[in-house]
Amino acid sequence: MSAHASSSTGSIWRQPLPVWAIAFASVIAFMGIGLVDPILPAIAEQLEATPVETELLFTSYLAITGIMMLFTSFVSSRIGTKRTLLLGLALVVVFAFACAVSGSVDAVIGFRAGWGVGNALFASTALAAIVGAASGGSGAAIILYEAALGLGIAVGPLVGGLLGEVSWRGPFFGVAALMAIAFIAITALLRTKDERPAPIALSAPFRALGRPALGLLAVTALFYNIAFFILLAYSPFPLGFGAMQIGWTFFGWGLALAITSVLVAPVLIRLWGRRRTLMAMFLLLAVDLVAAGILVDQPAGLVACIVIGGLLLGVCNTALTEAVMEATDLPRQVASSAYSAVRFIGGAAAPPLAAWLGGAFSETVPYLFAAAALIVSTLVLAFSGRVLAVIDRDPEPGELAEAQAVTAGDAS
Repeated sequence: MSAHASSSTGSIWRQPLPVWAIAFASVIAFMGIGLVDPILPAIAEQLEATPVETELLFTSYLAITGIMMLFTSFVSSRIGTKRTLLLGLALVVVFAFACAVSGSVDAVIGFRAGWGVGNALFASTALAAIVGAASGGSGAAIILYEAALGLGIAVGPLVGGLLGEVSWRGPFFGVAALMAIAFIAITALLRTKDERPAPIALSAPFRALGRPALGLLAVTALFYNIAFFILLAYSPFPLGFGAMQIGWTFFGWGLALAITSVLVAPVLIRLWGRRRTLMAMFLLLAVDLVAAGILVDQPAGLVACIVIGGLLLGVCNTALTEAVMEATDLPRQVASSAYSAVRFIGGAAAPPLAAWLGGAFSETVPYLFAAAALIVSTLVLAFSGRVLAVIDRDPEPGELAEAQAVTAGDAS
């Protein structure tokens, strides 16, 4: 955190009310993924759904979020930051409530897709909004943004477990209520300048993926996210825990991820560079996933592997997103949205595939498949040293802070 704390000229806690409103909304928005983790077994049981069908709750959300990421910069550059934020929040409220009152797993899957549209619109503009509204310099605002998103990642499974103990519908009602409060707060408190945003072409993110360095990093992230979401979305089934126990397990995972993304990743990147850091973490994470596959029948061992995985994932998230920020001279919003789209789509394929592999073969196989995906990511980096040399240049002042802030959003 020290890498960017110095860029702040004031305390992160002395911020105007609009900043706190956006920060609160950011916590809730990024609770959205982990929130459903503890209730997956309950949904499968009560809605008479197979594990593969239940995992589609992740797939519909992530796939639509990823696809929409390709278009959010186009939308926000035309209707403005505040309207984009509010549109995203409104969609989350509507579709989270619709999930809560659904009577079939198919309906929940469909409404989670609508939720993904809202999350993409909100997440793509929250960083710009919080920096624009903050006092004390952008460094202080970015640290606050990191803290808010890290908290959302960690707390989501815990809240899902608490409310899921009452009913699987509880977490969905909770998100709808909290996001409605955030919508009212941002409507009342956020004042934007009467500036016309510079329009971003609809084709910009697609053309960005044609850049060799960014394209290679997107492929790396696609396979990495397969491993990420197999660990996150498949693990509740072999654990065999109740909602609260799953919530605590993934609270530990999220907390570990948040800590290393902010405190450990910058140290390793300074020592080894981004590409070597990523290759080392991918290989360690592959070993952790193989261990998870071996220990899948021992809940304590699997929990340990999940939390250790969180520690490694935090470093990977920061290093990957910093690499994307350095890979091209494109506007950061365009580069990030193009990369995030491919990454989310990779994550979307993983949960139902893992459930199918677990049912067709054994509960060990999904973890071995995740480890193999990480080997693919490692090989892409290993054979792209010349093209990706640019990602290991020293960042200009302030670039590291921005990259780490975008990382928090990508980590969801």
